[in-house]
Amino acid sequence: MKIIVIGGGWSGCAAAVTAKKAGADVTIFEKTDMLLGLGNVGGIMRNNGRYTASEELIALGAGDLIKLTDENSLHKDIEFPGHEHAWLYDVNRIESEVSEYLLGMGIKLRLSSRVVNVKKDKDTIKGIYLSDGSYEEGDVFIETTGTTGPMGNCLRYGNGCSMCVLRCPAFGPRISISQRAGIEDLKGERADEVYGAFSGSCKLSKESIDKDIIDELEEKGVVVVKIPDEDINLDKLKIKVCQQYALKEFAENIVLLDTGHAKLMTSYYPLDKLRKIKGFEHAKYIDPYAGGKGNSIRYLAITPRDNTMKVKGIDNLFCAGEKAGLFVGHTEAICTGSLAGNNAVRLFKGKELIVLPNETVIGDIINFSNQRFLEENDKKSRFTFAGSVYFNRMKELGLYTIDKEVIKKRIENLGLTDIFNKEV
Repeated sequence: MKIIVIGGGWSGCAAAVTAKKAGADVTIFEKTDMLLGLGNVGGIMRNNGRYTASEELIALGAGDLIKLTDENSLHKDIEFPGHEHAWLYDVNRIESEVSEYLLGMGIKLRLSSRVVNVKKDKDTIKGIYLSDGSYEEGDVFIETTGTTGPMGNCLRYGNGCSMCVLRCPAFGPRISISQRAGIEDLKGERADEVYGAFSGSCKLSKESIDKDIIDELEEKGVVVVKIPDEDINLDKLKIKVCQQYALKEFAENIVLLDTGHAKLMTSYYPLDKLRKIKGFEHAKYIDPYAGGKGNSIRYLAITPRDNTMKVKGIDNLFCAGEKAGLFVGHTEAICTGSLAGNNAVRLFKGKELIVLPNETVIGDIINFSNQRFLEENDKKSRFTFAGSVYFNRMKELGLYTIDKEVIKKRIENLGLTDIFNKEV
C-alpha cells in the first residue's frame, strides 16, 4: 500500500503522519529543498479558535505536529490586536525538527523533486512523472501543492515576483496535479473578478531594527508601533489573504511578532516609508525580499473535493491545505491533511471514509467552507479558526473553548478518541 504525498507543507506532512500511522508506506515529494513551505516564515499557532482545533487534533490522535510547534515555541499565550493566547514557534528551527520526526517514523522524503504530470487509466491515477523524467507508481495520491506561485501568477495578479521562501525561479513553478489529472482548478477572489490575494505578512531582519525594539519584542513576543498619519493605508487591508488580520489596527500600526525573525503583520510596506519610523531607519526584509513592494499571490488553484478530502472526479486522489479550499493557516492545513492521510488508507483498504462531524470544529470548518465556496459560490471569504467569518461561527455555535478537558470530552463522546492514531 503505497501512498504518495505531493507537496511537503504543513498539510502534506500531516497527511504523511496519519497515513503512516494507518499502516501505509508513505513518500513525500517536495519540489524545494525544505519541508513546510510557508511554514518556514509563518510561526503563529493556537491563536483564537486555533487553540480549540489544536486540542481536537491531539484528542483525535493527530497532534504530532502541534506538539512539535509547542515544543519549539518562543512565546506562549501572548496577545496582539484581535488575537488572544497565541503561541509563536521558532521558524528557524521548526523545519529540521519536523524533517527529523518524519524520518523517524519511516516516512520517505524526496526533496528537490518536482512532480510535473500524472499517468492515468480512466479516472484512476497510476503514477507521477517528475521533472527529471523519472516515474513513480502509487496506490493513492494526496495533493498538497498549495496555491502560491508560480511566478506567473504573482506577475499577473500581484506586484510581480516577490522572491519569497518558495523560490520558484530556483526550484521550478508549482504544478496543479489535479489539473494535470483533468480536474479544472477554481480560483478565489479578493474583489469581483480580481483573482488571488496577497500573503499576509513579511519578515524583517532583527539585526536591522533598533535594539530597544528588539529587546521588547524578544521579551514580550509582540511590539506595536504607531504609523505616521500620512502613511496609513486602510485600503490595503482589502488585499490580504488573512482576513483575521484585516483590522484597522494593522493599518494604523506596525505590529511585530517574534517568530525568530521580526514578523511584520502586513502584506507589504514600502521600505522608504518604513525607514521613516523611529527604530526602523535601517530595516531590511528577509522574506519576501520584495516586501517593500509586494508579496506572494495565493488562492488560484483550488480543487473541488468532498468532506472526506477526496477530489471529485478522480478515484484515488485526495487534497488538503489551501488546495482544498479558501483556508488560511498552519493549523487549518494540519487539520485537513490529517483527515486526508487517514482516508487515503481507508480508501485503499475498502473501508468507509471518515467525515468528521459538525460537532467538531475541524469537521464543521471542512463542511462550512465547502458549502460556502462550492454551493454558494462565495469566492471572497477566507476560512480560519483564528478570525473573520469562521471564528464568529465557532463562537455562535458554542464550539470555541480553550478548556482542554471539555475538548477532550467532546471527542470522546463522539467516539473519535485517537482515531487517527491507529492502524486502519
